[in-house]
Amino acid sequence: MTDTTSPLSSEDAAIDSVSALGEGTRRQMFAFIRRARRPVTRDEAAASAGISRKLAAFHLDKLVDAGLLRARYGSPTGIRKVGRQPKVYEPTDTPIQVSIPDRRHELLAGMLLQAVVSEGEGENAVQAAMRTAEERGEALGEEERARLRPGRLGAERGLTLCERMLDRHGFEPAREAPDRLRLRNCPFHPLAAQAPELVCGMNHAFLTGYLHGLRAATVRAVLAPRPGECCVELRHAAVPDPDPDADADAAGRQAGGERREPQGGRVRRAVSGR
Repeated sequence: MTDTTSPLSSEDAAIDSVSALGEGTRRQMFAFIRRARRPVTRDEAAASAGISRKLAAFHLDKLVDAGLLRARYGSPTGIRKVGRQPKVYEPTDTPIQVSIPDRRHELLAGMLLQAVVSEGEGENAVQAAMRTAEERGEALGEEERARLRPGRLGAERGLTLCERMLDRHGFEPAREAPDRLRLRNCPFHPLAAQAPELVCGMNHAFLTGYLHGLRAATVRAVLAPRPGECCVELRHAAVPDPDPDADADAAGRQAGGERREPQGGRVRRAVSGR
């Protein structure tokens, strides 16, 4: 019989990994193995928690299944001996993070780092950040198109493909209408509230680049901020833009009393009294 079970998303896998540490004895052994800085045998792990070797094996295998430990047969000291090698355990190198609601600060940090190291002559820091964000999004869109081979994309099909990517990146997309995709979560919060001109502009550039790489010409990313949500939404290219004054006021409320006004397709911050 064919297994039709969908593979776990990275978020679900992270939650499963963290939940494996909910049991006290298991958490104690995991901490011992991380501090050991070398492979640990079942006997050593059992002794650290004051339990039997059989029970220790059960907990250790649960930690392996959760992706927190890896197991192999070998000498804990690294010196090969005659005879059967014991099973040893050591921590994996994969970082595990769980955030509710989802936050993707590493994506933002990666784009900013690339902007710093690639800033060109005649570019300022903000321009380099916008360019890097758009290039990152475009590369992602091209990868998706090469993998899916969707052919020519209409608006609804394009929005559907975008919805999957946005869900994977923590935007919590919601289809408000067949031709409109609202993003309920900002994965860059609270940084977006601290520097809306930069972060919202990069977000808009990232999604614009993604659409270009995907070749979803009938879909566009527009700045349409709402309090507590992402500042960008995706819509059919034929849908008229929102009222800019209303959007600027909404963005100002979202950013803590500041007003952001569109300028040249990006976001400019105008502080009252300045």
